[in-house]
Amino acid sequence: MIGNSRLHWALFTGATLEAAWDTDHLPALVVEQLIQSWQAGEWKTELFPDTQINAIQIPNSTPIPLYVASVVPVQTQLWQTYPYINVITLDQLPLHGLYPTLGIDRALAVLGAGENLGFPVLVIDGGTALTFTGVDAQKRLVGGAILPGLRLQIQSLTDRTAALPKIELYSEMPPRWALNTVEAIQSGVSYTVLAGVKDFIESWWQEFPESKIAITGGDRTLLLVYLQAKFPNIAAKVIADPHLIFWGMQSLTINN
Repeated sequence: MIGNSRLHWALFTGATLEAAWDTDHLPALVVEQLIQSWQAGEWKTELFPDTQINAIQIPNSTPIPLYVASVVPVQTQLWQTYPYINVITLDQLPLHGLYPTLGIDRALAVLGAGENLGFPVLVIDGGTALTFTGVDAQKRLVGGAILPGLRLQIQSLTDRTAALPKIELYSEMPPRWALNTVEAIQSGVSYTVLAGVKDFIESWWQEFPESKIAITGGDRTLLLVYLQAKFPNIAAKVIADPHLIFWGMQSLTINN
């Protein structure tokens, strides 16, 4: 999955998810090296220094199929010379009512959540953007919403506010009533985002009372911690899964 900020990888052996990891967007030279090695049926572990990846034994001699979904067209082009590439597009997904500009990451995540947890389902993705995507029992898109993610909101304030140090988010809910500017930003972002998450979940449950709620993305754990601190009854019903997009991809490979 080619995201706005990073590449998100998953390695499957059949239906088994062996490992998942992230990298920065790769330079063209590294992409070329990977393509050459995969085409030859070789798994170059040195290009992925993660020890979990290095421990996996990949049989050589068979070209490795690559499934790609992307929200960054320029990055997608780097991989197009690989002959065993499958670029996933919206029209391949067994979901109804998708609009042309819907992000493939959102669509795959809600598909993966629905296939694993059942439809209807609401997916909250806490990444660079914080998104909500809901699908009903007939696998039809109900709709969703997008706003800047937790860290992007913090970054936008620090980038445009003079004389502020780098601001990090609390690993727990910060004090609501701050007595300095840094903590005031931490409080403002955390509490307003959390209130929005609660409101969207409650609104969804009004329409689909038995629906599952799934949360994914890099800030999923932080958001869930915040929910547990302030709205434990809601948090208890939210299912965290970092691999929803990959479950969506996998369902396509199995069904096709």
